Amino acid sequence: MRIYDISVPLSNELHAYPGDPRVLVEPVLTLADDGADVCRITLAGHSGTHLDAPSHMLEGGATMDAVPLSLFMGRALVADLRGLRELGERELEGLFLRGEERLLLKTDNSLLWARPGFCRDYVSLTPDGARFLAGAGIRLVGIDYLSIERFGGDGSVHRDLLGAGVVILEGLDLSGVEEGVYELICLPLRIPAADGAPARAVLRRF
Repeated sequence: MRIYDISVPLSNELHAYPGDPRVLVEPVLTLADDGADVCRITLAGHSGTHLDAPSHMLEGGATMDAVPLSLFMGRALVADLRGLRELGERELEGLFLRGEERLLLKTDNSLLWARPGFCRDYVSLTPDGARFLAGAGIRLVGIDYLSIERFGGDGSVHRDLLGAGVVILEGLDLSGVEEGVYELICLPLRIPAADGAPARAVLRRF
């Protein structure tokens, strides 16, 4: 059974959303001098491939440790939406979402990971697209860049999704995955009271 790793590597070269701390991996002990290699990893809760909890954007919202783990595992639809600049209701209404709870949006963003530096002109979900997905019964939505909302957005996309109980999975790399139905396994780090957490996300074909 083939496993598709759709996480981005946590390295010093990884893009960071402007204003967020960059990932830093640095040695603190070495095998030669200390008898073991040990590194220090500095990162934000929203570094790389990560999940947003309701508390990220909602006052009194649930923190990541309160979100059921069952949301992060199970059937997921990967929708190929390459060639589009934004994802609104009009762009999404052609997807067959009946019975689907997890949706991963494959866009041209997946090509941005190979470019140096953060790209502000990435494909994003619009407010009406967020409301459409929430109304369609989606409970987890993922996208292949560091934010599901346009750069400089007012947070309404996040609030509409999180307020409707939709968990957001950001920072995916879907470049090597074809459209279709998979099993998603995506577990956030167990950080008490966190508003978000890095995660390792993989897909398996059903």
